Amino acid sequence: MRTRIKICCIASIDEAQLAIAAGADALGLVAAVPCGPGVLPDARIAKIAAWAPPPVSTFLLTAETTASRIAEHVAATLPTTVQIVNHIAPQEVAELARLLPQVRRVQVIHVEGGDALAMIPAHAPHVHAFLLDTGRSHDWAISARFVRASPVPVFLAGGLDDSNVAGALRQVRPYGIDLCSRVRTDGRLDILKLALLTSAVREADALLYAEG
Repeated sequence: MRTRIKICCIASIDEAQLAIAAGADALGLVAAVPCGPGVLPDARIAKIAAWAPPPVSTFLLTAETTASRIAEHVAATLPTTVQIVNHIAPQEVAELARLLPQVRRVQVIHVEGGDALAMIPAHAPHVHAFLLDTGRSHDWAISARFVRASPVPVFLAGGLDDSNVAGALRQVRPYGIDLCSRVRTDGRLDILKLALLTSAVREADALLYAEG
């Protein structure tokens, strides 16, 4: 059992190198979205995605809402994974699976209440994973229910740092976690915060494995 770590809002190859050295399994590359930090032009996303060494995954965060536009965005940036940040129609996700069979698809679920679980049956057949987020710490009890109900892996995001990640992993048991602002200082990736976080994750993993 090992929790995967995705570091989002990567701004440059230098930051990508820091994240990978700290143990990141995936890099999040934020394109134009309605709000949030770390927005990059597509050309820079493509450059970082082309640089990233296997087996590190590169996630394009796209705000496009139709299969055709998402496919165009992926073609312009060439990530290994596309993270769909809006709640889009299930038929669009199904069409995207047809258009991009070689690209992994992750649907973001904005956890505002128990109704988030209703999205599982409609979207799960067409995606490789879900990512639960509100941009801040949220009700992990709902996230735990979501993980138990989902037939595909689930990433947990929102307000995670070295002080609370162990509790989140114990309660939710996600496949992976997604980090951005809590591992940064003045907008820059912070090596110490990264080290503390990854150490806390590995310690929590070891304890959960020992407990069975």
